[in-house]
Amino acid sequence: MQKRHFITMLSGAMLTGFADLARAQRSGTPGVTDREIKIGQTLPLSGPAASYATIGKALAAWFDFVNVQGGVDGRKLLLVQLDDGYSPPKTVEQSRRLVEREQVAFVASPVGTPTGVAARGYFNSAKVPQLFIGSGAATWAEDAAKFPWSLGWQPLFTDEGRTMAKHILQTRPNAKIAVLYQNDDAGKDLLRGLKEGLGVAVKQIVREESHEVTDPTVDSQVVTMQASGADVLVMWGSPKATIQSLRKAHDIGWKPTIYINQNSSSVPKVLAPIGLDKVKGVISAAFLKDPADPTWKDDPGLLAWNAFMDKYNGGAAKDYNAVYGTCIAQTVVQVLKQCGNDLSRENIVRQTRRLDMELPMMLPGLRIKTSDTQPHPVTGLRLQQFDGSSWKLMSA
Repeated sequence: MQKRHFITMLSGAMLTGFADLARAQRSGTPGVTDREIKIGQTLPLSGPAASYATIGKALAAWFDFVNVQGGVDGRKLLLVQLDDGYSPPKTVEQSRRLVEREQVAFVASPVGTPTGVAARGYFNSAKVPQLFIGSGAATWAEDAAKFPWSLGWQPLFTDEGRTMAKHILQTRPNAKIAVLYQNDDAGKDLLRGLKEGLGVAVKQIVREESHEVTDPTVDSQVVTMQASGADVLVMWGSPKATIQSLRKAHDIGWKPTIYINQNSSSVPKVLAPIGLDKVKGVISAAFLKDPADPTWKDDPGLLAWNAFMDKYNGGAAKDYNAVYGTCIAQTVVQVLKQCGNDLSRENIVRQTRRLDMELPMMLPGLRIKTSDTQPHPVTGLRLQQFDGSSWKLMSA
């Protein structure tokens, strides 16, 4: 099995021998030889968003699986992962290191909106693909023409906000709504989508509170929102902030209808630490199958995924983020297969706009389909509600 590179300090000489470097130079694409394709990733292995490391572990595990099968057209996938602590300046530093020292062909699934945005200018200036960014910020789709080397993957946060707004209007037309959002592009996108979806009912938002990802607690914001008289709470935040918000709402006896973002919907990592009985009824958006949902217990896609996890990612949490990382890895592999022997950075980006595929762990009816005019991979969403033990899909 390929050795995984979860590193913060590692000499470039330890990763790239002179022979491989010479072959890479002949191929025309740094990081590509006749034997391997070197891929980079930045992600928080430490800091307030370290729970997202599960995404990177699943990504690495799927590449291991592919390598055991012979790689992609005979080339093994070598993944170099660097910790950015979810700090934008650190992401820029680590991104430069991946490109200039580690000589990766491209980066895949760099995690985070503020981090991805911070590094985007560098990647586009260097003309290095920044693929399938772990973020649903609208900028990845709306600014694709301006930043063609950067591509998101998951449904947009604006669409997530609109989906929640539609459900609120259908089920709680007279709701008093409070919103707690992370003070970055991601949180602001969900707020924008929510307001657009509410339309004239936007006046029913009685309180907006923001928080920084580095804030030690969001308790004061929760207390303020309760005092507003809101009976619906919409939240966008990291798993840490979501845990704090849900726990504080329960502790002070506030029982609004609660919507949380899909990135913080993990049962074992977010809901379980609070107490599953305390978060019954919480609603979230989804586009992937939840491995904890018994609805899928006999699903061929889940059975195959569980077998893969047991063999290649043993001991890791089988949660939504692990599914997410696996699905992005599968998308990366499909892009590389479509590239054939033309592994130029230009063709790698071109092939991201030629995708038409279904993934075994995506919800039924959803697929990845891209084009030059619609480069964003995943556009569909479903709502789900927690029943005290697992997520249940809600009627469309």
